[in-house]
Amino acid sequence: MESVEVVAILWLSYAAARARGWREQPSHATFVAMPDPSPMTLALAEAEAAGARGDVPVGAVLLGPEGRVLARAGNRVEALSDPTAHAELLVLREAARSLGRPRLVDCDLYVTLEPCPMCAQAISFARIRRLYYGAADPKGGGVDHGPRIFASSSCHHAPEVYGGLGERQAEGLLKAFFRARRTSGQSGLPGAR
Repeated sequence: MESVEVVAILWLSYAAARARGWREQPSHATFVAMPDPSPMTLALAEAEAAGARGDVPVGAVLLGPEGRVLARAGNRVEALSDPTAHAELLVLREAARSLGRPRLVDCDLYVTLEPCPMCAQAISFARIRRLYYGAADPKGGGVDHGPRIFASSSCHHAPEVYGGLGERQAEGLLKAFFRARRTSGQSGLPGAR
């Protein structure tokens, strides 16, 4: 991706966030060359794999302070019969285990869908530096929609948030997944009411 495209994406994400009422935080951004493939491309691949397994297609990638991939995962709620096996929580757990500490200071999280309130709270507890997400989730999101966890007075740490990165691809995966379920007569997920 050309540097002009990266700047344009970051500017559009910033403008969209401002329009949604995002509170500006001091900029401590350092520009780091993104690995190829990009973290969001890896997260989208994890989302695609999750969808192929029958889980909602959401993927996440966690980068360490030096930009190395520490963990990557897709949703495994159905595969593990675990309601907390969201992609975000799986990568937070894996990275914390591999680093030997619960706080992932200076780490960046890329996820294909706006995190739900449970994941947003875990992101706060893990002290993630930056959160990049693809598709917004007006119904179940907890960052820019719903309870807006990071804006809550009870939130101990709020990462920098950048939404809309890979949004079209992430939305496309989600829409295709649920369209296929509707056309096959499965209105919801197994075990859902």
